Amino acid sequence: MADHTHDTAPTQFVEASGIRFAYRRFGNPDASRYPIVFFQHFIGNLDDHDPAISDGFATDREVILFNNTGVASTSGLVPDTIEQMATDAGAFMDALGVTSADLVGHSMGGLVAQQVAIQRPDLVRKLVLVGTGPRGGVGIGEMPAETAALFGVTLPRQEDMWLPVLFAPTETSQKLGREYVERIVARKDRDASPFGEQVFAGQGAAIHTYGTTKDPAYAILKNIKVPVLVVNGTDDIIIATINSYILQQFLPNAELIIYPDANHGVHFQYPDLFVTHTKLFLDR
Repeated sequence: MADHTHDTAPTQFVEASGIRFAYRRFGNPDASRYPIVFFQHFIGNLDDHDPAISDGFATDREVILFNNTGVASTSGLVPDTIEQMATDAGAFMDALGVTSADLVGHSMGGLVAQQVAIQRPDLVRKLVLVGTGPRGGVGIGEMPAETAALFGVTLPRQEDMWLPVLFAPTETSQKLGREYVERIVARKDRDASPFGEQVFAGQGAAIHTYGTTKDPAYAILKNIKVPVLVVNGTDDIIIATINSYILQQFLPNAELIIYPDANHGVHFQYPDLFVTHTKLFLDR
C-alpha cells in the first residue's frame, strides 16, 4: 500500500472475533517506525479522518484507519461499553498482525485508545489523545441538550454538521473548518453505509457510562505506563478542555499541547502543526 494515499487507499476487510472489520492501510512501511492506528470519534467513520493528517504521517510510516464494531461498513452491533470497544479494537489489530503500534485517539476514540493501553499494553508503544479525557472526567457523558442537538441536524451536505461541533465560532476557525470539510469530501468512493439509531445509542451509552463512572483521584490512569501526548483546543465544547489538563497531571508520563482559537477538532484545524508536533513526540 506504499503507493496509495488517504484518498486512494482501498477499503479492505478482515475477520476477527466474528466481526468483519472495514479498514484502510497505506503509507511507508518503514521497519524503523511503528504503524499508527487511528481511533475515531462519536458517529465518525473512515471518511471523517483528515487526509492532511493521514498523508502527513504516511510519508514515513504506515497509517491504519478502521471502523470499529457496528460502525458503517463494519459488521456487528456497536458495543455499549468502552471496554468492549477496546477489546474489539485489540482483536482487529491482532487480525492484521500488528503486534505494537502508536495509537491516535480523538474524542470517544481517545477513551477507547486509553482502554486498549490498559487492557492490552502489549499493543501500545505510544499514545496520542486529542480532544478527550479520563474515565469519570469533567462533564464527560453529560452533554448539554443544546450541544447534543448539534449531532442531530440534517443538512444538504451532511459533513457541514462538523463545523459547529469541531471548530470554534470565530471567523478564522470556521474558515479552517470549511477547508477540513472540503478535504474529507474529496474522496470519490466515500463510505455511504448508513448510521442507524444503534450507532447513536450504543456509542452514547458507552460514553455516558465511562464518563459518569467516577474514578477517585483518577487512579486508573496510573495503569497507562507508555508516553502520552495530550492535545486540545482552548475551548472544547464536547469534552471540556479541563480534561486534557487532568490527563496530563495524572498520567505517569504525559505532555500537553493546547492550540489557540480552537474547539474539539483542533488537529483538523491545525493539521500541519499537529503532524509536526506529533512526529517529534513519536520519533524521539
